[in-house]
Amino acid sequence: MASPPLNVVYFAHGRESGPWGIKIKRLARIALSRGFAVESPDYRGIDDPQARVERLLALKPAALDKLVLAGSSMGGYVAAAASQTLDPGGLFLMAPAVLLPGFGRQDIRPRAGVMMAIHGWNDDVIPPENALRFCRAHNIPLHLLTCGHALIEALTMVDALFALFLDEVVRSAQRP
Repeated sequence: MASPPLNVVYFAHGRESGPWGIKIKRLARIALSRGFAVESPDYRGIDDPQARVERLLALKPAALDKLVLAGSSMGGYVAAAASQTLDPGGLFLMAPAVLLPGFGRQDIRPRAGVMMAIHGWNDDVIPPENALRFCRAHNIPLHLLTCGHALIEALTMVDALFALFLDEVVRSAQRP
């Protein structure tokens, strides 16, 4: 049995996208350029957010050094919820589907060595106020960008923030 990679990013896509959408492809290139392996499980056909969390946990994501969970929209909920169990080195949330009435658990307590969230001011799917409340409650740095839910209008900034985030994850691994 092969041992897990030294550093790995597990991406969780949103409800309306797939495992290799525009954002994930771009962010995967950044992760690979920094020496991370990349996994992007397919959650299509699984509409229940908690069932997606269970699917991710069943994959037993692991890294010898740093495991990073990254998710967009429903995938942000999945990554945040799974972080409670996996305690990754990093948690990167993009327009996370959190604090939505009737959607998933409301008592998520994300855990990770380094955390960052990005949300669009003009998000008409998940109110930016949800991300603000969630991030404030869990002490997660939040970047609000001038864009909509998919963050497409701000992909260059998303790329830059993800690169900074991964650099911080690596630096945190080097600290005593």
